Amino acid sequence: MLADQNKDTRAIVTGGAQGIGFAVAQQLVAEGCKSLAIIGRDKEKGAKAAAELEKSGASVLFISADVSDAKAALNAVEQASKKFGVINALCNAAATSARGTLLETTPALFDQIFHTNVLGPMMLMQGVVKGLVEAKQPGSICNVLSMSGHGGQPFLTAYSSSKTALASMTKNVAYAYRFNRIRCNAVLPGWMDTPNEDLVQKKWHNAPDDWLEKAEAASPMGQLVKPHQMAHLIAYMLSPNSGVMTGALVDYDQMIIGPNG
Repeated sequence: MLADQNKDTRAIVTGGAQGIGFAVAQQLVAEGCKSLAIIGRDKEKGAKAAAELEKSGASVLFISADVSDAKAALNAVEQASKKFGVINALCNAAATSARGTLLETTPALFDQIFHTNVLGPMMLMQGVVKGLVEAKQPGSICNVLSMSGHGGQPFLTAYSSSKTALASMTKNVAYAYRFNRIRCNAVLPGWMDTPNEDLVQKKWHNAPDDWLEKAEAASPMGQLVKPHQMAHLIAYMLSPNSGVMTGALVDYDQMIIGPNG
């Protein structure tokens, strides 16, 4: 049953205090997950999110950490494992979408983006996979990528490249640990309706207050990607119900071959 497909899941969700990460955390709890660690940088948001999730009966640990720090990422896995035991599900949802064309991207910006979007997820996967291999237990990982990983807009040079790198890593990890029954998949969302996207549109693109209404009116499906809808797919990928599915990169968008935001 859908209501209990994640009843044996002991999960870590990065970016779990807001947006995609929080929607995934909510869906996991709705599907029976009782042991959940959410990682984020904002302690106030994290405490609020954890309290909200615990209302549904789950034990929730908020870990304040910056996943772009390799040591902090590994320490987060260690903290979650000490509380819940071997972690058997990981959703890497935290990311930065900092802007920069080829001519604008500095080495510092490149490092910031790649440390957050590639190094952080890699270290989290390393920590989780190490625990699973040592315990000889199966597990599942879902990385949240982006349709920009297919090429992306000119102002997202480093960001698009980071998502392409994580796509390759997803397939590599899937292939490397398939005989350990550790699966690794990814979802590539297009333009999303999140609180952070509202900030991004206004900061980087001088968008008016009604940008979302206009964007959705111009979209084929009449809406942008909604986190709570996509969360069902991610929770499925993390659950045993997704069977042998591994190494899959699933486009979750209506623009088909390229991003629109």
